[in-house]
Amino acid sequence: MAQRLFADSAKVMSKGQVTIPKDVRKVLGVESGDKVTFIVEGDTVRVVNAAAYAMQLLQQQLEGQAQVVGIASEEDVASLISTMRSESQL
Repeated sequence: MAQRLFADSAKVMSKGQVTIPKDVRKVLGVESGDKVTFIVEGDTVRVVNAAAYAMQLLQQQLEGQAQVVGIASEEDVASLISTMRSESQL
């Protein structure tokens, strides 16, 4: 997907609140009630969809773990799930 580059501004209110502009919310995929995460890198702040960011962190933490436990195919995953379900029935 091609990245869109644009800038938008918002006013900081007395309690530090900012309304995220509609176009930015659309790009982030956030709606009313969703959460965002602020990532501070030096004097730069990125605002990201909190759910997407959490999933990204989890994927990074789990990277390579399938090989460690011997999962190399979808069949291995199906077998592991079947085994786990059988054990939880006991």
